[in-house]
Amino acid sequence: MKKITLLIAMLSAGLSLKAQILEPVKWSYGCKSTGPNEAVLFIKATIDDGWHIYSVNQKDGGPVKTSFAFVPSGDYTLNGKVTEPKPITKYEKSFGINVNYFARSVIFQQKIRLTGAKAVVKGSLNFMVCNDEKCLPPEDVDFSIPVE
Repeated sequence: MKKITLLIAMLSAGLSLKAQILEPVKWSYGCKSTGPNEAVLFIKATIDDGWHIYSVNQKDGGPVKTSFAFVPSGDYTLNGKVTEPKPITKYEKSFGINVNYFARSVIFQQKIRLTGAKAVVKGSLNFMVCNDEKCLPPEDVDFSIPVE
């Protein structure tokens, strides 16, 4: 009986390890007032070593670019498009094109104009993360950023 219990415990441990989900990207959010009724949203990706995500400006025909969708609100308006620092550009044989990506971390920024004293900016982002061996399926992440 002890052998069967031990075998079941070992199999369960193996299955739980196999069922672990890779999450090589962690997202965090912030905001800074830049003037009367103006602010900048900061959307930061912290990326595990060996992994990378793609630029908002990645050309079609390759990996899924990072994209942002903001829920319309009467409390704010977007001022321009999402901006990013200069990405790393490299030819990737698997896609057959130059790709623009970020490793370790990247901070995306979105300027907004407030129509009142404060707002909560809600939305979602979509991204794909890859390493030298594989890409994970594109993922959607919801966010909510308080602005005062």
